[in-house]
Formats: sequence, structure tokens, C-alpha cells
Amino acid sequence: MDLKTVIRSIENFPQEGIIFRDITPILHNPETLREAIHQMQEMLTGQDFSLILGPESRGFIFGVPLAYNLQKGFVPVRKAGKLPYQTVAKTYDLEYGQATIEIHVDAIKPGDKVVIVDDLLATGGTTKAIIDLVESMGGQVVKLVYLIELEFLNGRSALPGYDIHSIIKY
Repeated sequence: MDLKTVIRSIENFPQEGIIFRDITPILHNPETLREAIHQMQEMLTGQDFSLILGPESRGFIFGVPLAYNLQKGFVPVRKAGKLPYQTVAKTYDLEYGQATIEIHVDAIKPGDKVVIVDDLLATGGTTKAIIDLVESMGGQVVKLVYLIELEFLNGRSALPGYDIHSIIKY
């Protein structure tokens, strides 16, 4: 199934000149949602890892069912101040400002092999911040899996040396 045909393109959102790739039509339909999860799961066939990390919020949508299906743990990566326990944080630059992400201090153990799952690879900034957190805690990022990749933003250049897979490319 070609999931690209299901994505809705919305011009000039969130600002003039941007084409927003809306995944909600995939999420609304049980067949396309199942297919998206299936295709992402295929990218993990044969991969040795113990945890899936997903950034808030759409990384949760895809990461949790993958973790469940593959019998792996799931680590939520949240915006600052959203996790209830002690956290490790990373602040990183955005196009217009900065953002901070956090995970629990006990989420990654030295030697853990992790996969990062998200809906979109754009500039790579969020993923790079997650990688920095994982590696600072002694973990190893073994694969990056995305539903969509905006190739024209060249996010892969921010993630050299990492195994990157995406289903849909623009």
C-alpha cells in the first residue's frame, strides 16, 4: 500500500510558504494505520535492540505499537517539565529559538541498544538531541525509523553515521 497517497498536504500551514504533510488521514483509517505500523516494523526485522524511544507526541503514536508488537520497552521523550520523575535534559536549537527535551534518569542503562521512532525527519534537530541524551547515558542508537522524511531539508546531514530508514519521502 502506498501510504503517500493517503497523506493530506496543506499549503501555507503553519506559515506562508510551508506545505504541511498531515498524517491524520493515515491515523483515522484502521487499514492505513495498521499498514504504517507494519511497514515501520519491517524496517526493524533482524535488528538487535531492547528499547524504542519516541518523541512527544507523534513518536508515541508509532513507537508504542512497535514496542508492543516486538516485545520491547518504550521510553517517552517529552518536552521539559512533563515527566514526573527525575530527568536528564537536552536543549537544542530550532529554526526560531530553542527547545528542551527530557527522559527519566533511569530510562537508559549503559549498553542499552535503542531505536528512535518518529513520524517525521525534517532538519534532524530533535533526533540529534535524543541521540545526545541516549549516548550521554551510555546507550547506543542502532536505528532511526520515520514515517516521513522531508529530503529537501537534509536532516540526514545532522545524523551522520546512523542507520536511517523512512517509508515516505518528499
